[in-house]
Amino acid sequence: MLRWIALILIVILIGLQLKLWSGSGSMHEVDSLRVAVKKQTDENAKLQQRNLSVGADVFDLKHGDQAVEARARTELGLIKPGETFYQVVEPPANTGNAQPAPTTSAGSP
Repeated sequence: MLRWIALILIVILIGLQLKLWSGSGSMHEVDSLRVAVKKQTDENAKLQQRNLSVGADVFDLKHGDQAVEARARTELGLIKPGETFYQVVEPPANTGNAQPAPTTSAGSP
């Protein structure tokens, strides 16, 4: 009788172990969910940092004239009255004052 009880308990233990390692809500599934939560937490932190930066820009644009002026100067090329605009144009890198190499013929002395 005691052997039958021990055998039944061992079978129940094996069944519970199988469910723990391979069934729904298994250890593998819990580990994969932990990885997904970590990845989502990192992404949320990045997005929150970006939101803080954009919020600061919005605040500056609403309450400060310097931010509006800086944006107008960089994005639209605006200048103030009385200022003189100078534009320096660099020559392209492939055109220069380099002279072509002299050609030589094999028959000339």
